[in-house]
Amino acid sequence: MALSNPGLTFGTNPAGYHDARPPYPEATWEVLRDRAGLAPGIDIVEIGPGTGLATGHLLAHEPRRLVAVEPDRRLADFLREGLGDRRLQVIGGSFEEVELPPAAFDLVACATAFHWLDAGPALLRVRDLLRPGGAVALWWNVFGDTSRLDPFHEATEHLFAGERSNPSAGQSERVPHALDVEARLAELNDAGFQTDSPVFMHWTLNLDAAGVRRLYETFSNVLVLPLTERHALLDGLVDVAERQFGGRVERNMTTAIYTARPVGFQAG
Repeated sequence: MALSNPGLTFGTNPAGYHDARPPYPEATWEVLRDRAGLAPGIDIVEIGPGTGLATGHLLAHEPRRLVAVEPDRRLADFLREGLGDRRLQVIGGSFEEVELPPAAFDLVACATAFHWLDAGPALLRVRDLLRPGGAVALWWNVFGDTSRLDPFHEATEHLFAGERSNPSAGQSERVPHALDVEARLAELNDAGFQTDSPVFMHWTLNLDAAGVRRLYETFSNVLVLPLTERHALLDGLVDVAERQFGGRVERNMTTAIYTARPVGFQAG
């Protein structure tokens, strides 16, 4: 069953989301080539492609076909219009409910979206979709890095007091979803997968004040706010960026990648 999904609010401004969100590091695709069989001629399912921040890179590896399952109709339309690749089939609907042929795919991929799903049932379905030798790759761009100070985040935490947190983000009492290694590996193991050691890439996102506004306006916990509250929050973020950081903000980023294959399947 899908979790309650404020992520569907991303479809209110697909172009804005696509332009504001940072790309995945180039090394991401090297990891997927080495560990998950990303290569020409394979069949891929992508779960929750959104505006296609990962989809274009997957297509660049020349798969035989890429089936992208997107629950938000507006994002699905944006994806079709923006990529228009004959190998791409965009299916509107939730991953749990759309019809997909079993044992028909070499790679199931999901970029910064799997936290919206109930992991147990979803991973069992992933296993059912994979051919022998197939792999699953789940990865996230995480805003934060527990190994480094994050001055802008700390200077703006008070602006989010009392607001709903993003389900992928961390809080004082828990680490971000993608950085909870024990939980993520346990989910994969419980669904019958043999996991690789996760990969973590640490990098820095540089933003000006306008970029801060564009980025934070794409966060699900900001998008769900009433318009007046949303604008006040964004104005507050920009004010901190300009007054305390001279209009130049650094956000610590971590890209977390989990790859696995069903137990008993041998890599091709």
